[in-house]
Amino acid sequence: MDNLTLGRHISGQFNAELESIRNQVMVMGGLVEEQLNSSLEVLSSQDLEAARRIIDTDKSVNSMEVAIDESCTRIIAKRQPAASDLRLVMAIIKTITDLERIGDVAERIARTVIENQNKKTPPLVSLENFGRHTVRMLHDVLDAFARMDVDAAVKVYQEDVKVDREYESIIRELMTYMMEDPRSIPQVLNVLWCARALERVGDRCQNISEYIIYFVKGKDIRHINHDELEKLLAQS
Repeated sequence: MDNLTLGRHISGQFNAELESIRNQVMVMGGLVEEQLNSSLEVLSSQDLEAARRIIDTDKSVNSMEVAIDESCTRIIAKRQPAASDLRLVMAIIKTITDLERIGDVAERIARTVIENQNKKTPPLVSLENFGRHTVRMLHDVLDAFARMDVDAAVKVYQEDVKVDREYESIIRELMTYMMEDPRSIPQVLNVLWCARALERVGDRCQNISEYIIYFVKGKDIRHINHDELEKLLAQS
């Protein structure tokens, strides 16, 4: 085998390894999306058995994060990737961290349902709608990640502003509920925690959209303003 053929063989193996890891990220993302969606259903149904399944699923999510992280570490040590390949590996490492933490949110919501069974809680319609919004964000950012689609990532990035507004509206609603019925305060605090956790899901989806832009454009956009972002996206 000559050097050129050997180089192509190694390159082909490397690409296959990267593609395998990306596929693993998508499987993990799908599991986390299902977990979050189920946690919102449990909020309204109070299905304790379903809540326990969500908690069990979190162990699988944690295991997947560890396995993918180890694969990325091996690639860095073995392949010493550069340029866009290194950006992809770094984007994957950061993405799985955010996905694992979204899974933690779903697990904690499930535990909250179990711990507060048979207790009167405030109306949860606004919270459920809010949660559905964050699930859509997660679905959209995973789709953007699968295609490494910058335009789709930017839409998710900008969607977080709406999530923040919805969160503020829910806080005002729950504060009013507590003032009208002080006996509800312990239960309202649990709902407030769920609302805050879901708001953080929106932030984590925004983070993943930043990693996509970083991979494609080679630019970290975490601390740039709107005008600078527009200029970056206009570049070919």
